Amino acid sequence: MTARLELFALPGLPMVRAGDDLAALILAGLDRAGLTLRDRDVVVIAQKIVSKAEGRTVDLDDVVPSAAALKLATEIGKDPRIVEVVLSESVRVVRKRPNLMIMQHRLGFVMANAGVDQSNVAEPDGRHRALLLPLDPDGSAEAIRVRLAAQAHVGIVISDSFGRPWRRGTAGVAIGAAGIPSVIDLRGQPDLFGRTLEVSIIGFADEIAAAASLLQGQAAEAQPVVVVRGLTWQAPNVPVADVVRPPEEDLFQ
Repeated sequence: MTARLELFALPGLPMVRAGDDLAALILAGLDRAGLTLRDRDVVVIAQKIVSKAEGRTVDLDDVVPSAAALKLATEIGKDPRIVEVVLSESVRVVRKRPNLMIMQHRLGFVMANAGVDQSNVAEPDGRHRALLLPLDPDGSAEAIRVRLAAQAHVGIVISDSFGRPWRRGTAGVAIGAAGIPSVIDLRGQPDLFGRTLEVSIIGFADEIAAAASLLQGQAAEAQPVVVVRGLTWQAPNVPVADVVRPPEEDLFQ
């Protein structure tokens, strides 16, 4: 049972570039902060720096929009090059309105603009670039977990900010995880009064991501790595890929 949580944002992380060793940067940040990882810590890493380290940038000056992208760009008033990149990352358009596309991403996530982002993407040479989600966020999380395992047996969450369809505002969500259960299934267990739980499944990784997002921020905070300490769990590890609701369970699309 978790009775107390502590969250630490790592200060002074440098701007991440393609090819950077994120595990080494995290360990250096821990050292600067006078922290040492402990077993069962969860390290939450903003998607943006994972994508940057993995070179998931697209130079928009090299993008040639397709006919489908040109048509959709005209309908919603968006740069056709961005629309082309969004379409290339997606399996379908869920909804659209001026300047916004809600897409089903190739990984199954339903999200604005398929996660294609231009905020906080440096352009020192004046060229316009966009950042994509990692190719395999669960795999990225596992690779970092393995590197940090020499210090402690930790969990990893790669987080992003998602909107909610019936609520304003974004919240932190896990798009990749390793070393933790992304969901914890409580079905079949009794509640306080002995009634058997029938539908209760905890979005464990999402709740961790949302907590860390309070420190990571959304703008110029420059705190993309947060350590969460004090969690306990008994459930087996589950990747985020297994969290995406299958079509037969989807009542809204």
